[in-house]
Amino acid sequence: MKMNQGKLLLVDDDRHILEAMADYLRKSGHRTETASTCQDAMKRMSEYPFDAVVCDVNLPDRDGFQLLEWATRNVPDTSVILLTGYGTIESAVEAIRMGAFDYLTKPVLEDELQLAIQRSLGQKKIVEENKQLKAQLDQKFGYQNIVGKDYKMSKMFDLMESVADTKTTVLILGENGTGKTMTARAIHQMSTRRDKPFVEVACGALPDTLLESELFGHVAGAFTGASHDKMGKFLQADGGTIFLDEIATATPSLQVKLLRVLQDREFEPVGGTKTYKVDARLILATNENLEQAVAEGRFRQDLYYRINVITLTQPPLRERIGDIPLLIERYLEDFNQQNGKKVDRFSDDALSVLQRYNWPGNVRELVNVVERAVVLSRSNIVHAEDLPEAVRNAVFNPQSSDAHFYGASLKTALANPERQIILEALESNGWNRQGTAEALGVNRTTLYKKMKKYNITFENQHM
Repeated sequence: MKMNQGKLLLVDDDRHILEAMADYLRKSGHRTETASTCQDAMKRMSEYPFDAVVCDVNLPDRDGFQLLEWATRNVPDTSVILLTGYGTIESAVEAIRMGAFDYLTKPVLEDELQLAIQRSLGQKKIVEENKQLKAQLDQKFGYQNIVGKDYKMSKMFDLMESVADTKTTVLILGENGTGKTMTARAIHQMSTRRDKPFVEVACGALPDTLLESELFGHVAGAFTGASHDKMGKFLQADGGTIFLDEIATATPSLQVKLLRVLQDREFEPVGGTKTYKVDARLILATNENLEQAVAEGRFRQDLYYRINVITLTQPPLRERIGDIPLLIERYLEDFNQQNGKKVDRFSDDALSVLQRYNWPGNVRELVNVVERAVVLSRSNIVHAEDLPEAVRNAVFNPQSSDAHFYGASLKTALANPERQIILEALESNGWNRQGTAEALGVNRTTLYKKMKKYNITFENQHM
């Protein structure tokens, strides 16, 4: 078995034992230093990041328990293994309770010492891998990963930061493909629950008969095929976050159970009588108009009020076309790595086509277009003719579903959304022109010219 090699500090006032242990551990490949007092050991540990410290309990100035207490506070990443000449179960329990990795009785066998050190190094390796995985999760799912400088995205980021570290239920609204799942994950990663589970349930993907069991679990015999007890998603998410996508598809009976979980944080499994308490933060998402669903009797009004506490609106891609170059840059890097390609950029003519397209599939559709372009590319630049025919043709196609193109020149057709974008940005920034120009990514002079061109004034809009 391959042994881990570490940076060790041995602390013992018996010079013969100290040197014998040090020689053995050095021959095993460990970088090993020694100290004969608690004070000297603390000084060395302050100056150098040891992986593990093997310390005798009896030292001339202080005892090993004091060094353990100091190490727990000041160098928590360093494992401490205590040695004693008269071990008792009580002192071993106390050592472990105080944070010691192990507690060995002298005379210590070489194999016993090596095993304790190997276990401590193995645990340290797992902890470091855990930290790396968590850092990767933050990079992959943190809100920094959500690309967008559009002012609507900025407003959404501000709201996400405000609500992330609360227990408040969040409702995410938006069309399919806008990135609602990514937003839910980002809220979880930004919260203190980030180390607990994030459990996602696509409510629309399961038949009604299975969804309730999936969420709340069931007991054996609850229905045909229920041969054993099953833990539901709510219990799996205990302490963390549960994300219910497509919540508008929930049946009336499921809506009643959801209302109870939101109110009382408790439920019973399907077919069971035992009540479970759960501490899970709820994030829900839908692409439907819930107000309309309530008016039509398809969604409970009391549940709607319960989940409509904090609402995040995920803007469709056609309303933030300025973010398209940023999104392309981000996903180009990913797909180049995955496919071993070196596509540098999309040409200006390709970007122009993409920014005039309606994007019914939103960011998800754009990601597919970027992947296709990278896979099929024969040069390091993607041109308009390399884009899917449907995207190129839809821009100028009079059968396009985007009604403002009908019977209008391209210049006229583009003017209407531009005027609306400027208006919304001004309203969002309290008609502060400097702030609006920064949000739109233009200079103030350009904004003034556009406002004059479209006859946009505060008085005209608020008469």
